Amino acid sequence: MTVRVEHIVKRFGSSSEVAAVADVSFAAEPKAITTLLGPSGSGKSTLLRLIAGLETPDAGRVFIDGQDVTTLSPQHRNVGFVFQSYALFRHMSVAENIAFGMKIRRLPKSQVAERVAELLGLVQLPDYGARFPSQLSGGQRQRVALARALAIEPKLLLLDEPFGALDTQVRLELREWLHSLHERTGITTLLVTHDQEEALELSQHVVLLNHGRVAQAGSPHELYDHPADEFVASFLGGANVLKSRVSDGEAKVGSQSVPAPSGARDGTPVQAFVRPHNIRVRLPNGDNPIDLGKIERLTRVGGYVKVYVSLPTGESVTVLMSKVEVDKLQVEPGDAVAVDVVDAKVFVQSYSI
Repeated sequence: MTVRVEHIVKRFGSSSEVAAVADVSFAAEPKAITTLLGPSGSGKSTLLRLIAGLETPDAGRVFIDGQDVTTLSPQHRNVGFVFQSYALFRHMSVAENIAFGMKIRRLPKSQVAERVAELLGLVQLPDYGARFPSQLSGGQRQRVALARALAIEPKLLLLDEPFGALDTQVRLELREWLHSLHERTGITTLLVTHDQEEALELSQHVVLLNHGRVAQAGSPHELYDHPADEFVASFLGGANVLKSRVSDGEAKVGSQSVPAPSGARDGTPVQAFVRPHNIRVRLPNGDNPIDLGKIERLTRVGGYVKVYVSLPTGESVTVLMSKVEVDKLQVEPGDAVAVDVVDAKVFVQSYSI
């Protein structure tokens, strides 16, 4: 089952306003999880609602399983939708919530009961059918919401920030559970999130949005390892941004030089995007003192340490190192250190530095 979006445009308010979704096209792979990723206001949820039929596009088309569904109502698209807020009926039991869509379709009672029991087992809540939403934890409510969406056997499952209202530990547990559920069902899924770790862990395909447009689409490793532009490089991985200029085909980043973008002439201003785990801090060993950085502070985060280093250029970088590495160095704030860049993504700046 495939999903294809062609040149979708959606504006709210007057036609002169900036589009919430601006000429978006992409294809979701069948039996895979495709994530619509991006910062707040990038158009993720609006795009999902357009695919579900909850919003009408101003232009463009939506295809589900090869059929043009752009003008069809949500009821005729055969999609399951799960909201961040669960949207369970508080006056109904868990079993009644799951059965709701099937009863609307007037399926036989025996078939409904059998399907409800099957789904309660699938979402690992076999003994919770008689309980009410108020008697469940947040994670359990979200699993019930997923079971209700799956009850109608949709062609497509749409998840709008389904874990956004949950605490970190529950998010991690449900993330793993959703992966296992998808392995068992194989249903084509579109997931909206602003959590890049969630997207990279769960998805086979990622559509990264920025200001209502597709910044880049591809596999998680394609976006992470081969960002198309500065936005993609900075959004994924929390990269440090360092300014430089091209000299003899290279750009100096920290104490090292890296290849300049193809075709960039000497003197061209560039930006290097360096992720915290792609920087190494070490003790000076014959390094020129003018190339050394200085540790500003150390912040321990579990088994890792964030090392904040000021560079000779006046710029600062954040380095992510293991606690073991930092303990071996025995460094403190104020100490001089050499900063080595392992990998950097370099782009020509769109403005002068």
